[in-house]
Amino acid sequence: MRKAQAKKLPLAPDARYNDKLVTRFVNNIMWQGKKSVAFEIFYDAVDKVSKITNEDGYEIWKRAIANVTPAVEVRSRRIGGATFQIPSEVRPDRKISLSMKWLIRFSRERNGRSMADKLANEIIAASKGEGGAFKKKEDTHRMAEANKAFSHFRV
Repeated sequence: MRKAQAKKLPLAPDARYNDKLVTRFVNNIMWQGKKSVAFEIFYDAVDKVSKITNEDGYEIWKRAIANVTPAVEVRSRRIGGATFQIPSEVRPDRKISLSMKWLIRFSRERNGRSMADKLANEIIAASKGEGGAFKKKEDTHRMAEANKAFSHFRV
């Protein structure tokens, strides 16, 4: 049994935007500890977004994250031999984490030449309210709405 919760290590803000959220996003992109490669992918994607849309790529990325962020989710809970999907609010920390993971996952699943291309396209789609990550958020909200009848089981 753990006596105390693990301490969260403070994140260093990134070099270009001086934003800890960017570092957190890059940490999710990263594979096998290759952080410099992950930063390269992210910065390339943001540059491509700004080139395609003629707007600030960083602002569009922030809008995409905001559009993909879920407010509610369903959690499975066993009650009297049956499993119910119970809607519950998402903690602020988990909201950001889910939105980043969805954005990265659906950009990896896209068709494209490089990860930067795929990520750029997913960011643009999410900022417009389209794409796989946005659809995932909508599905999550729809599922929570459908199971609202079981919300009295919430812990």
